[in-house]
Amino acid sequence: MRKLKLYLDTSVISHLFAEDTPDKMGDTLRLWDEIKMGLYDVFISDVVIEEVMRCPQPKQDILFEHLAEIDYSREEITVEINELATQIIKLGILKEKSRDDCLHIATAVVSQCDYILSWNFKHMVNVKTINGVRAITNLCGYKNIDIIQPTMLVEKED
Repeated sequence: MRKLKLYLDTSVISHLFAEDTPDKMGDTLRLWDEIKMGLYDVFISDVVIEEVMRCPQPKQDILFEHLAEIDYSREEITVEINELATQIIKLGILKEKSRDDCLHIATAVVSQCDYILSWNFKHMVNVKTINGVRAITNLCGYKNIDIIQPTMLVEKED
């Protein structure tokens, strides 16, 4: 059976150390355990690394330590990814000021991921973006992708 291909945006990695949101942190840590067990193929982009590098210390070191615990593919931002991100903006799915979010989405689409995981409800995990991304993948001939919060993927303990 094929493993699901997951793209993790920076908000997911950041919630590994988000004591101010214990429920999200708990779900993210459960997901991380499943990733460490090799249940998923994980993708991140150069944008994720750049965003983690902008985190203050000691959070930056902690997040890089977590990343070192898992296997993942790090995708470079290519011309194709940049062009798709620009299309996302031109179609009004997201604004130019959210270009990094567009790059996350475009990287996941070009990498043929099954899901984009994000805790970013303002720009990513919302009906407008989800429907817009579905439209652009159909329009441009890419595989459909879903944008979900990590909670939807992990098994809850009763």
